[in-house]
Amino acid sequence: MSDLEELTQALARNLKRWRTERGFTLEGLAARSGVSRGMIIQIEQARTNPSVGTTVKLADALGVSITTLLDHDHTPQVRVVLPGQGVRMWSSRAGSDASMLLGDDRRGPVEMWTYRLEPGDGTASDPHPAGTFEMLHVTEGELTLEVDGERYAVPAGGAVSFEANLPHAYRNEGPGPMEMTMAVSIPPVRSSGA
Repeated sequence: MSDLEELTQALARNLKRWRTERGFTLEGLAARSGVSRGMIIQIEQARTNPSVGTTVKLADALGVSITTLLDHDHTPQVRVVLPGQGVRMWSSRAGSDASMLLGDDRRGPVEMWTYRLEPGDGTASDPHPAGTFEMLHVTEGELTLEVDGERYAVPAGGAVSFEANLPHAYRNEGPGPMEMTMAVSIPPVRSSGA
């Protein structure tokens, strides 16, 4: 089985498990996430490989990390992620990419990512649920962070944190690559019986 097939199967299994565990009907999860009922059915039946945006919407609606939805192993107490073993979640033609390194749902979802943005490249994110918090540490180059239309320059060695319930974007406006590590804390979801 290829890595993509393994991820598709894991997503199908985990989405259904978490939807059931949270007490959400297909319609309830569709309304909560903004993902159509038909798409959720296709994902749960492993008939499609959804976009990162769709996966993020479902994870946010369920109150779990993307890592939890894509986890094909049950996470042990200690998990070591070796270089190159993160799950690539986004890439651009320019060579930029983002990989999910770790995630944990024990005290509310927490995720750790690495980003590499080539000069002139960037990516935007829709607002996350209220209470979502991001922390970024720039290890190379300079990050231009936009949060709700405001721009912030973060140089190599610098860090920034912000409430991520507003539109935000990461850009590299410098002459060389920009690399950063990002931690995302998502508030736990309580079932509303939907």
